[in-house]
Amino acid sequence: MTSKVASGNGAPANSPVSLPLTDKVREALAIAKRGADELLIESEFAQKLARSEQTGKPLRIKLGLDPTAPDLHLGHTVVLNKLRQLQDLGHQVIFLIGDFTSMIGDPSGRNATRPPLTREQVEENAMTYFRQASLVLDAARTEIRYNSEWCDPLGARGMIQLASRYTVARMMERDDFTKRYKSGTPIAVHEFLYPLMQGYDSVALQSDLELGGTDQKFNLLVGRELQKDYGQEPQCILTMPLLEGLDGVDKMSKSKNNYIGITEAPNTMFAKLMSISDTMMWKYFDLLSFRSIDELAKLKAEVDGGANPRDAKVALGKEIVTRFHSAQAADDALADFVNRSKGGIPDDVPEVALSGAPLGLPQLLKQAGLCASTSEAMRMVDQGGVRIDGAVVSDKGLQIDAATFVVQVGKRKFARVTLSA
Repeated sequence: MTSKVASGNGAPANSPVSLPLTDKVREALAIAKRGADELLIESEFAQKLARSEQTGKPLRIKLGLDPTAPDLHLGHTVVLNKLRQLQDLGHQVIFLIGDFTSMIGDPSGRNATRPPLTREQVEENAMTYFRQASLVLDAARTEIRYNSEWCDPLGARGMIQLASRYTVARMMERDDFTKRYKSGTPIAVHEFLYPLMQGYDSVALQSDLELGGTDQKFNLLVGRELQKDYGQEPQCILTMPLLEGLDGVDKMSKSKNNYIGITEAPNTMFAKLMSISDTMMWKYFDLLSFRSIDELAKLKAEVDGGANPRDAKVALGKEIVTRFHSAQAADDALADFVNRSKGGIPDDVPEVALSGAPLGLPQLLKQAGLCASTSEAMRMVDQGGVRIDGAVVSDKGLQIDAATFVVQVGKRKFARVTLSA
């Protein structure tokens, strides 16, 4: 293990010196805590901020993401937003790509072993990660690191030495490990290595603060304990809530199809944001908006006083679309949404060419990519969710002749279909 990893990163953990908290420090603390689930340990972080102000040395603030999928969604940006806020306060943010740990597979919140990714999969996904994260972060002021830098050189001997620093009993304090053990669900030995390696990242980077979702708390605490073991001042931990998806129930996830991708088309992004409930809207504001606390309080007071919640949701949608696209794109997306709500056809309807006329309606909907199966297509017809050129179609047995027409399924799926013989 290199001397870089073993060295300390600041004042001793139990330093008796207590620095006074200036207004600037209190303001920074309030910004850090806004929308957060938990800050551990707040008094320690306040002292880190005070020391940073006194010395002029920025804090090292770390966020690690495993490139398990090629694209980021708004759920990922909850912690990225917080990282940007801390970056704007003048601190050094570290965007850590877990190219080594993602090949182990993070067991957080899982009741089964997570399949590890291949090196090729990791490299392919990592290519787009920072480019997309830079839509939130200031790329010029962001330190990009890959944990293979220090994990690969460990080798077998170093890995064994690292593993000796943490006990099985401590690992079994983790809720998902305990549940799996009690239920007889297998736990592979390599899964114990994941929180250990993530914790070692904090040692290698000499982190002052690590961010993560609430499901990462155990892993973040391992980093804190390992830093103590290496003689470093332990990092503080800031956990952010997990953002529910469009269904308002489950965590936003591509696998659950309840997500809003940050590279999605502006019209799609805006329409999805407009579909969230009025209640969920405020959590989205808290976790995704860059508006000040006072601005949000004023907006909420207006709605509580009788203003239409839709207007607030429009403001949220335009802010998010502007951030990831442009102000003009946000204006156009609003116009498109209004047009759709009046029964109009959106501007960005995909063109689909099919053959085989006359073609049964369920087959056409499936082949056009508007329904996953003919059975889903028939259900949508039964529910009155299928329109051709604006007219509701109720006949599941309808045969469609050769022509060009616009097909709509549900509120957001459209296709301009050209059907030939």
